[in-house]
Amino acid sequence: MTNSVFYSSSSEGQAPGLDARRIAWEVLQAVAAGAYADSALDRSLRKQNLNPQDRALVQELAYGSIRQRYLLDCWLDSLGKIPAKKQPPLLRWLLHLGLYQIFFMKRIPCSAAVNTSVQLAKSGKLAKLAPVVNGLLRAAIRAQDSGEGLVAPNDVEARLAQTYSLPLWLTDKLLRWRGEAGAEDFARASNKPPKLDLRVNRLRTNVEDLREAFSSKGFETFLIDGCPDGLQIASGSGDVRSWPGYSEGFWCLQDRSAQWVAPLLDLQPGDRVLDACAAPGGKTTHIAELLGNRGEVWGVDRSQSRLNRMKINAERLRANCINALVADATKILNLKPSWYKYFQRILLDAPCSGLGTLARHPDARWRMEPSQIKDLVALQGILLESVLPLLSPGGRLVYSTCTIHPDENFSQIKKFLEGHPELKLGKEEQRWPDPEKSGDGFYVAILDLI
Repeated sequence: MTNSVFYSSSSEGQAPGLDARRIAWEVLQAVAAGAYADSALDRSLRKQNLNPQDRALVQELAYGSIRQRYLLDCWLDSLGKIPAKKQPPLLRWLLHLGLYQIFFMKRIPCSAAVNTSVQLAKSGKLAKLAPVVNGLLRAAIRAQDSGEGLVAPNDVEARLAQTYSLPLWLTDKLLRWRGEAGAEDFARASNKPPKLDLRVNRLRTNVEDLREAFSSKGFETFLIDGCPDGLQIASGSGDVRSWPGYSEGFWCLQDRSAQWVAPLLDLQPGDRVLDACAAPGGKTTHIAELLGNRGEVWGVDRSQSRLNRMKINAERLRANCINALVADATKILNLKPSWYKYFQRILLDAPCSGLGTLARHPDARWRMEPSQIKDLVALQGILLESVLPLLSPGGRLVYSTCTIHPDENFSQIKKFLEGHPELKLGKEEQRWPDPEKSGDGFYVAILDLI
């Protein structure tokens, strides 16, 4: 991709690419105010009529700047007179946008990064600070041209945190869990943009036919090892809702690691299946597809809005054996006493820290604190105890998370099994993000009721 692709559109009378940068800046502000990065990006893009190249530029600028927040703050601390965290937020995020282009987007001329950032400052309530933006970004260019880097911290935890833009508490944990080489592998994988995976809907089509449909529109695709219904999109652009087969329900977006979970239920036609924390429904619809719509599937979630998304997805995919219930899964037996020992299969894809998805969710690393993980561990234990009475004799419970924290995974299941000798552990596995492969970090445990 050439530089001209990145600057393919702009409003009349302004620098090329300025609209895309303005939108990315707005996303950074929204995330800093508490919005989730993917939701903020989607909302911002829906308001604009951007071409595919500019949409891609917005996403790279926003996600990249959020992902590299700590490293960019370190540069601000090094180059500026005022520490990053004491900068006015609007200025801090604008400088992040400019620095990210200088240090990470080699196809964008540094002069363009400076000029557009200064122009945004002048038009975005920072006119008096435009000289600061200009001076600091030009200092960054001089540092880069001279080979001057940040001073590396002496201890390994701080070095990993700075180099890979991770919270210090997380690098400390990673070193304990994986050692220095394993911690660095995780850090590298967490900063590598994930591949785009689809799950082919076997109710509507098959992998071969869908590959042909994508190929006819100029898309390059690859099969995914270990994912019989998976398809990797290697080249493609534009809104995914305009891609071949989307409106017909031929596929949905789902990471290859997430596609690993539902088949572990060993579903049989006619099974009654509970997805206890279902929204937004990726695994619920996968269950329906694996059943061939021959079964009774209940997707339960406490969020009405997220369950609505599941219903929309289920309708598009023609997954018509799915029922939705808004409920707190920790109190589900009180609400539905008839569900006692009712389900042959239960999936508990538990709320978790999401530490296996840092590459996919650039803001996830900044949202989680150790105290929150303790609360999640407690909630996961309550959920396990709450759904177990719903499992029929001879049934199977699959517990899954998209985290790599052992307290939420191995330790959680060990404690649960100690209190339930009627359960047999069939399998448990932790998949770690790998810099040489794709796929989120995931944990699963298969628990069979004897």
